[in-house]
Amino acid sequence: MTVSKTKTSFYRRLYVAWLIDSGSATSVPALMAATGMPRRTAQDTLAALADLDIECTFEQDDGERHNAGHYAIRDWGAIDKGWIERNLKHIRSVLDYP
Repeated sequence: MTVSKTKTSFYRRLYVAWLIDSGSATSVPALMAATGMPRRTAQDTLAALADLDIECTFEQDDGERHNAGHYAIRDWGAIDKGWIERNLKHIRSVLDYP
């Protein structure tokens, strides 16, 4: 199946936001482990969530230094999180993620 770069980029953003919101992967290393994507791709994807009006913030862990913390989704904007959950299998298949 041939999938456009636009669709894979969109699905990647949705999946990363879902991973963060579900608590499955809330840091760049955890996103890399969950998806197999390189560090730079994970960082770029996090930055691109704002393009979809998904509000993702980095929260510093109490008493920690040097960017020790986690990402959290504060607002999904116009995105229906339920659609992502209902279509996770298809999204993972398109992205070739486990």
